[in-house]
Amino acid sequence: MFIVVLFTIAKVWKQPKCSSVDEWIKKLCLDKHTQWGIDFLERYAKFVKERIEIEQNYAKQLRNLVKKYCPKRSSKDEEPRFTSCIAFFNILNELNDYAGQREVVAEEMAHRVYGELMRYAHDLKTERKMHLQEGRKAQQYLDMCWKQMDNSKKKFERECREAEKAQQSYERLDNDTNATKADVEKAKQQLNLRTHMADENKNEYAAQLQNFNGEQHKHFYVVIPQIYKQLQEMDERRTIKLSECYRGFADSERKVIPIISKCLEGMILAAKSVDERRDSQMVVDSFKSGFEPPGDFPFEDYSQHIYRTISDGTISASKQESGKVDAKTTVGKAKGKLWLFGKKPKGPALEDFSHLPPEQRRKKLQQRIDELNRELQKESDQKDALNKMKDVYEKNPQMGDPGSLQPKLAETMNNIDRLRMEIHKNEAWLSEVEGKTGGRGDRRHSSDINHLVTQGRESPEGSYTDDANQEVRGPPQQHGHHNEFDDEFEDDDPLPAIGHCKAIYPFDGHNEGTLAMKEGEVLYIIEEDKGDGWTRARRQNGEEGYVPTSYIDVTLEKNSKGAVTYI
Repeated sequence: MFIVVLFTIAKVWKQPKCSSVDEWIKKLCLDKHTQWGIDFLERYAKFVKERIEIEQNYAKQLRNLVKKYCPKRSSKDEEPRFTSCIAFFNILNELNDYAGQREVVAEEMAHRVYGELMRYAHDLKTERKMHLQEGRKAQQYLDMCWKQMDNSKKKFERECREAEKAQQSYERLDNDTNATKADVEKAKQQLNLRTHMADENKNEYAAQLQNFNGEQHKHFYVVIPQIYKQLQEMDERRTIKLSECYRGFADSERKVIPIISKCLEGMILAAKSVDERRDSQMVVDSFKSGFEPPGDFPFEDYSQHIYRTISDGTISASKQESGKVDAKTTVGKAKGKLWLFGKKPKGPALEDFSHLPPEQRRKKLQQRIDELNRELQKESDQKDALNKMKDVYEKNPQMGDPGSLQPKLAETMNNIDRLRMEIHKNEAWLSEVEGKTGGRGDRRHSSDINHLVTQGRESPEGSYTDDANQEVRGPPQQHGHHNEFDDEFEDDDPLPAIGHCKAIYPFDGHNEGTLAMKEGEVLYIIEEDKGDGWTRARRQNGEEGYVPTSYIDVTLEKNSKGAVTYI
């Protein structure tokens, strides 16, 4: 291509104004074209670099997004894993893999395209500079030959003029009759000398002209075409390299398309795995309380106070009616505050989970027992391993000292004893919950009050929640308000003691109506547990209140009405 252009304007070279190849190359715009090609190559490399930065930033932002919305498990108790939550977590994992593929695209482009372009652009600049220098050197050599030929030509022209002048001088003296013979002979010698010098300059000029014509032919038919061919090949290689980089640019992303498709398919499968019925069942299982609905309210006949006879209007009857009214009033108050929408009292969670509803308490205790059993199994395996190692050391003293294992063995035995005590304590609580749940139907009908009170443990405000940091145990509601019949027949005499109890665990008794107690403290029982998990007790100083039944060891008097001895 460049050679064809060369011979197309070959006539321009003979013009005096075009005296160098540099000017001729500029006229052909070869210098500008090759420089433009390198500039275009570097511009495309800059484009690829910016694309790499976009991919890297995109991948980084995707990873930050995944990290932001990934679940953080700070508690040992795992929350219910709904299918919608699991699907979202799977989508996050697939998105994290998707971000990794974008990073792979960026790395592939940086290594295969951008790095290759920058290396090739550097080599291309070096090669272009070398070819242009070869052209300048060839032109300088041709200019030198042309100057030598031109100098010989000018010298030959000058000698020819001198010889012509010598000949004219000789002819003038030879025709002059007054000229001496010596002058004529001298002019003849000068003519011969100039003629000889002219012949020598003629031969030198002919030789220089022949040499220049040969060098010029070589320059235009061999050297310059070769340089232009090299420039042409360089430009074609640049075009081929751009084509390869274009393909590599697309292949870098095409290679990861199958993996990206799998990530998207994983997201679709995660979306299809959402099961609304399973999620609903998990909600039911997670928040099932085990409470039973309250019974029907009995009819309260206030007219009997108007038509009662003297025999029916005894003080004892009034007290019984008053007590019934109080129980009904209390139940009415408790019923007014539904569990789900009731007020949540603040307080720390208890070790035996007694702040939770029966069903939730049973599940928590069972979960803790399972964890303790797993830990006990690990400690037992470790004890067996230590015993085996101790036996080996005793049989082969050179392998180790058996006494070095004794501290670790003692620590393991202590851990086993501690875990067994914890398991025994939690199993006792679990047995208490299961026993109360099983016998609730019989005990709730033991009295009129129990028939009206909602079964299960209640907080002081008549509500519950499964949040361990929001609820505490509380006694049944006290009779905060009495009707006019209670005020009329109120008895200030304290209730008689029906037994005594000993505190197994300490109890703070912060809530209203509760009674604080210390571990080992002995209290009087004035009202036994009615199935709500609370027992009414009294100190020797007369202070009364409710204490948790699971915190005390109760002993009822055998001669008291309905007394039962708890062991």
